[in-house]
Amino acid sequence: MTLRVLGVDPGLTRCGIGVVDVERNRRATMVAVGVVGTSPEETLDQRLLVIATAIDEWLDRYEPQVLAVERVFSQLNVSTVMGVAQASGVVIAAAARRGIPVALHTPSEVKAAVTGSGSSNKDAVTKLVTKILRLDAPPRPADAADALALAITHAWRAGSGAASATTGPGSSSLTPAQQAWAAAEAKARRAR
Repeated sequence: MTLRVLGVDPGLTRCGIGVVDVERNRRATMVAVGVVGTSPEETLDQRLLVIATAIDEWLDRYEPQVLAVERVFSQLNVSTVMGVAQASGVVIAAAARRGIPVALHTPSEVKAAVTGSGSSNKDAVTKLVTKILRLDAPPRPADAADALALAITHAWRAGSGAASATTGPGSSSLTPAQQAWAAAEAKARRAR
C-alpha cells in the first residue's frame, strides 16, 4: 500500500508544497512540488487567501491521505514566527475541512529523518531529498525541498514502511538516509 503525503513548509512569502507517494518499503516518489509566493506589499488577509486557495487546489487535485506541516518553533524574529504560524493555521484548517489528518514535525525531526542528523543544513536536506526521490535536479527553492522532506519524514515516521526483517537497518533496499533513520528508530525503542 502506498501512502500519499502532502508536505507543507509554511511561510507568508514562500510556502513550499510537495506531494510524495511512499511505499511500504519506504521507497518515496515525488508526485508534485511547488511554492506559493505572496508579496509583502499585499495585505495580510490577501496573502493568507492566496495560500488558502493554493492549498485547497493541491488538496483537491492530489487527494493526500495526510498532511505534514512544519511545526512552528521559537525564533528571534517574532514577525517571522507569526507569519509561519498564520500560514500554518490556514493550511491546517483546509485539511480539517476535508477530514484529512495533520501531523506536525519540527525542523530537527525532518533533518534527522532525511539526513541522519538533526543539525544538518538546508543544502544537505536538499541533496538527500534529491537522492531519496531519485530526482534529476534538486527541487528549488529550498522551501520546495523542505516540503518534500516533511512529506518523506511523516511517511517514514508514521510507519508506511516500518522497519521489518526485510527492510531494517543495513538492508540494501534502503537508502543510506533511510538506514540511518531505521537505526535511530531502533535505538530509541531500545532506550525506552
